[in-house]
Amino acid sequence: MTIETQIAHSDDCPICSERMKQCFSAQVLRKYQANYEVCDRCGFLRARDPHWLNEAYTSAISSADTGLVMRNISIASKLSGVLYWLLRDRGAGVYLDAAGGYGVLTRLMRDFGFDFYWNDEFCENLMARGFEYNPEIGSCNAVTAVEVFEHLVDPVAFVREILSYSGAKTLIFTTELYSEGDPPAESWWYYTFATGQHIGFFQRRTMEALGERLGLKFASANGIHIFSEHQIDEARLGVVTGRLMTHIAPIWVRRRLGSKTFSDHLLMLEKMA
Repeated sequence: MTIETQIAHSDDCPICSERMKQCFSAQVLRKYQANYEVCDRCGFLRARDPHWLNEAYTSAISSADTGLVMRNISIASKLSGVLYWLLRDRGAGVYLDAAGGYGVLTRLMRDFGFDFYWNDEFCENLMARGFEYNPEIGSCNAVTAVEVFEHLVDPVAFVREILSYSGAKTLIFTTELYSEGDPPAESWWYYTFATGQHIGFFQRRTMEALGERLGLKFASANGIHIFSEHQIDEARLGVVTGRLMTHIAPIWVRRRLGSKTFSDHLLMLEKMA
């Protein structure tokens, strides 16, 4: 029995070990009745025993994810400011986009000048071929995980494994947090019952509990969340991910780091030869 199966059948919250309680049922993939349960202590909300996942992932990225391209453009703009102005290395070093999908974010970040690499066990790399990560490249300054947490059966294991694999001390990620209090109504768009892929949902206090368990500090602003061994100033995070700075940061950073678009083009031609 895999760790995912063990946790899916456990009555305890995988974040804080409190006993979970059922809160509602819903139909997923338009045919399976799923039970959803919540942890009163940390607010983690999940689908219990998501036995339909193999079917849900016949395609790694759902055709209903029409926001994929615009989301990656927006997040790349925010990340450029975060990596350049908030982390200590000013954009130097290696970065990894974990569960990187088609490689859109990796390509955008390389175009901005960052030495980004891709990794995804379940999806084909279409946009960042030749820049697949392996530990021989070296430890990463930070890892990104865009729209990944809502797909996880065991968030604790994911964070531990990706930080260990990459050697990074900082994980920057996105997922839609729900407000304090009762779970959102079944009309909440982020459940995406029809695709069956979103199985875990978080509040801020869920993330704080997860960070505490892992010995990491949590910070969040404008949809960008960070776990790090170092405390991130949320006020500064709010500034660099705000509307004005997300217009300025990509231009500023690209001029200082130098875009890798053409150098990557030459590198790929050399590899082809």
